[in-house]
Amino acid sequence: MIRIAKTENGLVKGIEGADPRITAFKGIPFAAPPVGKNRWRAPQPAENWEGIREAYRFAPISMQSTPGLGTDVYCREWHVDPEIPMDEDCLYLNVWTSAKDTEEGQPVLVWFFGGGLQWGYPSEMEFDGERIARRGVVVVTVNYRLNAFGFLSHPEITAEAPEAPTNFGNLDQQAGLRWVSRNIAAFGGDSDNITIAGQSAGAGSVLTQMTCPDNFGLFHKAVVMSGMIRSPYGEDCVGIPKPLSEAEKVGERFFEYLGVQSLEEARQLDAKFIRDRYDEFMWKDEMLVTVKDDNICVGDPIHLFAEGKYGDVPVMAGNTSDEFPNLIRVKDKKELEERAKELFGERAGEFLQFPQSQEKMDEGFAPVSGIECTVKSSFLLNQESEHPNNCYYYRFAPDIPGEDNPGTFHSVDLWFFFETLAKCWRPFVGRHYDLSRQMCNYWANFIKTGNPNGMDTDGTPMPQWDSYEKTKRAEMVFSPEGAYAQTGCESDFVQFLIEEIRGQIEKSLMEADDEGN
Repeated sequence: MIRIAKTENGLVKGIEGADPRITAFKGIPFAAPPVGKNRWRAPQPAENWEGIREAYRFAPISMQSTPGLGTDVYCREWHVDPEIPMDEDCLYLNVWTSAKDTEEGQPVLVWFFGGGLQWGYPSEMEFDGERIARRGVVVVTVNYRLNAFGFLSHPEITAEAPEAPTNFGNLDQQAGLRWVSRNIAAFGGDSDNITIAGQSAGAGSVLTQMTCPDNFGLFHKAVVMSGMIRSPYGEDCVGIPKPLSEAEKVGERFFEYLGVQSLEEARQLDAKFIRDRYDEFMWKDEMLVTVKDDNICVGDPIHLFAEGKYGDVPVMAGNTSDEFPNLIRVKDKKELEERAKELFGERAGEFLQFPQSQEKMDEGFAPVSGIECTVKSSFLLNQESEHPNNCYYYRFAPDIPGEDNPGTFHSVDLWFFFETLAKCWRPFVGRHYDLSRQMCNYWANFIKTGNPNGMDTDGTPMPQWDSYEKTKRAEMVFSPEGAYAQTGCESDFVQFLIEEIRGQIEKSLMEADDEGN
């Protein structure tokens, strides 16, 4: 087993996992502390150290609201520890490896956590990389700056560093990916076989990274879990980057809220003070997220992917069945008809003929998974682009036990993909563990080869998972009975809305082309 690894900055010593055939290296610095003059600055090189650095524990999490104080599902699920160490000095990553020597050249997973770019951390218990590492994959989880520390824009910052004016959290991710490319061989990994993956805002980050030309060639596959978030009903959608000039105005308002007159003053403030003020500001004004800076974010990532302007790699993407349903938010069927005419024009009558359009849920009608429709429409457009690739769609739809009857809520699939169900409080039983094993197998196969298919651990073939294409709309469903494949099972209603989102994307692309000419 590799217990000591030589990185570019010095030697690190890992610790055996629960399975002693796995070594975990925790808290390895991949950049200098982003404090003082490095606050709101692109990540700088890490300093070298002498001797052997013990990498036994996770480093502090990024500055954010204190975890574990709320009553929401995530505070019950994994944000359970209000005492978890937190610090502005947070640019560290973690590695799990089963390699016995540096020549093994195992495939590599680089994971970006989610949390709306406001919260989250690699040490969340569902992100334990040991089970994936047992399948012959080197697992790397990367920390990055969040919220006001990671995504502030301001004219003074732009003037100081126009080449990297914002999106510091995304730049941290990129720095982590580059560190992996340079150093992962020391842990038995193959720098020519790297998969970037993430969920929710982590998936949005994957889209940002995979459509940044500076990253092309650094990764070879991509997994986008619950991250292609668009609505067929014209609702506000996350993930559409605003221009830097608009984001700078938000930054100016935030400086006013902090009570400072300059970037120099803001860099002298205590990190906890900035955090606490931002916790108020983001609800009164708006959250700070990725913006179009023409550096690491060069446009709407979903549009760029649909056009084929991305790293030219196979993609796996999907959603949970219950997360973020989109609705036409009207009070009655008369308003529904009026809104349908606004949305669909001449096709409104066709839309209203679908029985699903008349279904009522919460505060609206016609519930549908906009994520599913967006993934599929993007896959179809990608197939027609200059750089089509195999794209694999999944739907996560098993039963989730617990007295809260949560359904397949956003993020619950993480327990399954990482095969970490035993860390969860929920009363999972054997069939859940069987499904998790299958899901982790599919994931590991994709990470290794770009194709999720292969044998189950018991030596039997798993259900065939084909790529999603116009002529074969294949998908993998993770159900209470296990994984099963299906083709051509979309309702006419869902197909209608897939085409609607496709039309929205095509219209935006045409408008962008017109502006560029």
